[in-house]
Parts: sequence; structure tokens; C-alpha cells
Amino acid sequence: MTFLDMLGAAGRQNGSMLCVGLDPEPTKFPGRFKGDANKIYDFCARIVDATADLVISFKPQIAYFAAHRAEGQLERLMEHMRRVAPQVPIILDAKRGDIGSTAEQYAIEAFERYGADAVTLSPFMGFDSVQPYLKYEGKGAFLLCRTSNPGGDDLQNQRLASIEGQPLLYEHVAKLAQGPWNLNGQLGLVVGATYPAEIERVRALAPTLPLLIPGVGAQGGDAVATVKAGYRDNGPIIVNSSRAILYASSGDDFAEAARREALKTRDLLQAARG
Repeated sequence: MTFLDMLGAAGRQNGSMLCVGLDPEPTKFPGRFKGDANKIYDFCARIVDATADLVISFKPQIAYFAAHRAEGQLERLMEHMRRVAPQVPIILDAKRGDIGSTAEQYAIEAFERYGADAVTLSPFMGFDSVQPYLKYEGKGAFLLCRTSNPGGDDLQNQRLASIEGQPLLYEHVAKLAQGPWNLNGQLGLVVGATYPAEIERVRALAPTLPLLIPGVGAQGGDAVATVKAGYRDNGPIIVNSSRAILYASSGDDFAEAARREALKTRDLLQAARG
């Protein structure tokens, strides 16, 4: 199955648009795990087990593993997710963006070392920095477009005077992803939940692309506004929540609390879809 096939199947099977982001911070770990970087795998595996039937995707953030020399734990976690939730696609949140020869190595890392189904990328070095990932048939690549952080305005919201119509930079990225860059139908876009008007604009420019939408939960994005702005029958959305689910409890019941929070968020998103 391709990434898009898996995404559609998981969405239908689990009745979900929710993605659980796996951003492990040992200082925030609950109970007996607190402060222990050697427990990253154990913590994340418990979250996966508790939420696997509620999500459309999982999204491990590679920096949270690499910062603690826990790449081996990430490899184990990827294998665990494949074993317990083979129907759920995994998006490796890496935000890579480099020249073609280096991008080839990053693509090996994402798709061969870790076995991800999709990866997040920065498109600002141009198409040749994206193309190596598209050589992996059936894999997905999400390009940063209109991100949820305040500093996104510094570049993404600037007009391109050299291009007809003077689009904003994020609008130009959306057009490229929907059009000439999407050679094999593998591309999606990252659009922050904190900007619902921009989500709607991106959806108008890229009506069929999957949108990965972080920022719901701890970052303050409105789940209902996000769905109304981005969801279309032929344009799926993947709404990510990380901290609100991972750290729903500071006690030994953290996995049960994570499940309750994930269930609440999933149902809220589904209700907004109508």
C-alpha cells in the first residue's frame, strides 16, 4: 500500500483524523520514568499501545530522540508500531532540507533506516532538494508551507514580486506542491492549526493534497476551525496533537489518560467534520 492508501484505510478503520505526535521529553515523563532518557522507548510504546485504534497516523519527531542519543530507541519504536499497528502510517517529522546528494542520504535515513511511510521536509532549497525522496515509490513527503510558529511570518507571509500575481511565499509553495512538483502524487503540505484562514487558503490552492496540521492542543489551535477550514471529501487532513496527549497525566496512569485525551480529540474532530 502507498502512504495515501494507508492514510485512507487508517482514517476509515479508526474513524479518525487525529495524529499523535511522539515528542518525548524525559523531564516531562510521568511517575517512575521521569528524567530517564533510557525510558524513551518504553514511554512512547505505552502511548502507541493506548492510542493505536484512535489515530490516522503517528508522528515521531526525530530531534527528541537524537538529542538524547536515542536513535536506537527510535528504531525499536518504529518496529513496535509496525508490529502493533501495521495499519497506521508513520510520518517521520524531520523537516530535512538540503542539496540533492545530501537529501539522498536523508531519504535513506527516513525510509530505509527508520522505515517511515512519510517524512516532513523544508522546500526552500528548491525541487532538487525534494526530488530524492520522491524516488521512493509510494512514500509521502510533507512540505513546510504555513507553519504554526509566530516566526513563520518572517518568510512565509512575504510577497514574491518576481512572480505573476505576487503571491505570498506559502501560497507559491502550495501551488508548486499541487502542480509541477507532485510528479507521482506523493506530496502533502504542513499548515499550522493556529492560522485557520491560511489553512482555508492553502486548501483552495491545493484541493486534493493531504494537509498535516500541527498546533492543536498545547499550541492553542482550534480543532473545530481547523477541520472546517481544511477538510474536504477529496482532501484529507491529519491533525496532530503531541503534548496534550503525551502528558495528559503526570502519574502512573499516563497511558490511560493519553487514551482519554486522544479519544476526546478524535471525537471532537469527527464531530466538526459533520
